[in-house]
Amino acid sequence: MSTPALLVLEDGRTFHGEAYGATGETFGEAVFSTGMTGYQETLTDPSYHRQVVVMTAPHVGNTGMNDEDRESARIWVAGYVVRDPARVSSSWRSRRTLDDELREQGVVGISGVDTRALTRHLRERGAMRVGISTTETDPARLLERVRTSGEMAGTELSDEVTTTSAYVVPAVGEKRFTVAAVDLGIKANTPRMMSERGIEVHVLPATASIDEVLAVGEDGPDGLFFSNGPGDPAATTDQVALLQEALGRDLPYFGICFGNQLFGRALGFGTYKLKYGHRGINQPVMDRTTGKVEVTAHNHGFAVDAPLEGTTTTPYGAASVSHVCLNDDVVEGLELRDGEGGALKSFSVQYHPEAAAGPHDAAYLFDRFIDLMNDRRA
Repeated sequence: MSTPALLVLEDGRTFHGEAYGATGETFGEAVFSTGMTGYQETLTDPSYHRQVVVMTAPHVGNTGMNDEDRESARIWVAGYVVRDPARVSSSWRSRRTLDDELREQGVVGISGVDTRALTRHLRERGAMRVGISTTETDPARLLERVRTSGEMAGTELSDEVTTTSAYVVPAVGEKRFTVAAVDLGIKANTPRMMSERGIEVHVLPATASIDEVLAVGEDGPDGLFFSNGPGDPAATTDQVALLQEALGRDLPYFGICFGNQLFGRALGFGTYKLKYGHRGINQPVMDRTTGKVEVTAHNHGFAVDAPLEGTTTTPYGAASVSHVCLNDDVVEGLELRDGEGGALKSFSVQYHPEAAAGPHDAAYLFDRFIDLMNDRRA
């Protein structure tokens, strides 16, 4: 017999369903993801820490869970909302069902929900706090607890998801470069894609200092990388200071997602919270440096507030917007050059070129990073 579950949004909107995964109660920020595939990568992405993910795809779980496609060692979402969970896992790679994995890791979820209506509500009203409970039957009482739960704005979370100690991902084949990668919630495919290109990746905790970055490798790093991660970039200060130190030393920099937001702050731009964010694997972005449009994977609720046209003079060079979302003109990438029209020094993107589940249109950015480091070495 199924266990009833209750979902209550911060504005009082209520949905009833059945328990999916662990029973109990959970709270977080309600967001929706538009990906039709890749739910295992979504669940294990540290950027979803403290978020309750609503899947817009109606049928979820048909390929089960395996041991190869995880982006980290655990599931990070605070809760999970699906409409029609698969009754049977049908992939030869599956080792357990999604329901079993959620239950094993204590992730409270709800199924049988009209996720289309819930998504439309979030699009109209914006991302907001939410609670899911299999123990509370009174929506009013659950709503009280939702409204006293933590908010995403103003919250610094990288320390909660970062590695506890540094580790090295060796280069595949001949070693060409050494990169210091600051883990703000890094996904496993990121150092993997770098290593496949001959980069030895030294993954450092979020608390790394400039001295620890410069100590990477025999002769120091060839480049610095900041990963994706959860939380409000405006609440993060130490990593911004670290990045400014690195930029002042002309160390080539590449940032992804949270790393793009912190790059923006290091250059003097502000950040702001999007109404409901970009999450999924079908977001069109134009790379202004090539004029090409990419279909990209996103997972961000904050964005950089930078002028879409022209350049901005910074202490480190001329900064400009390099990528723009074609849906809403949100800044999707920044670049730093040695004066207006000068050589590229550093760059970042808001989306995910490392998305293991695809699309893979943006994988070229890792090659751009290699070209940047090669130019500096020349």
